[in-house]
Amino acid sequence: MTTKVLVADDHAAIRVGLVMILNGAEDIEVVGEASDGASAVSMARALRPDLVLMDVRMPGMDGIEATRELVADRVCEVLILTTFDLDDVVYGALRAGAAGFLLKSVDAARLVDSVRRVAAGDGVIEPSVTRRLLTTFATQAPEPVAAPPGLDDLTDRERDVLVCLGEGMSNQQIGKALFIGETTVKTHVSRVLAKLDLQSRVQAAILAQELGLTSGPSKG
Repeated sequence: MTTKVLVADDHAAIRVGLVMILNGAEDIEVVGEASDGASAVSMARALRPDLVLMDVRMPGMDGIEATRELVADRVCEVLILTTFDLDDVVYGALRAGAAGFLLKSVDAARLVDSVRRVAAGDGVIEPSVTRRLLTTFATQAPEPVAAPPGLDDLTDRERDVLVCLGEGMSNQQIGKALFIGETTVKTHVSRVLAKLDLQSRVQAAILAQELGLTSGPSKG
């Protein structure tokens, strides 16, 4: 199955390079290019790609606001690709619902793999960013987070999946940990997001960390 991608970046030369890399993969097709956030939103609504490869700093509507609109309306997944790994950019993008966050220093092979993983329903975060996020949660006392109403509606297995998401596991890793198939994992993830009114697995992972859901999965 071919993954359809929309590339959004305000630098034409960068777009050209990204398009060449992605179109070089047999299972990926770039269906459009946008030079700002507003264009990315309108083109994504029209073209319905599987994901948008989104820059952050663009004229007019930036990539974070564009991500928020696309994810809230469930148009497609968004994979952020940016030069900036500042905390406000990282948290802004992830809280907006981005399914992944990469830096433009990423090599071609990893970029292609990340696009495939996000399209398949996994989350992808730059390793250096992941370490910083984990350090933040481990060393800072967070503000108390109220449990969302839907938390009590989760089944035991759905809570297990939420815990695994909080530990940064992929669908394959969750399946192995819980002894269930990847298709079943995807179903559970979708139900967790729906019950907790979240737009992405990354948001679910952040919530799990903030709620302190770090115990292992329940038995059975």
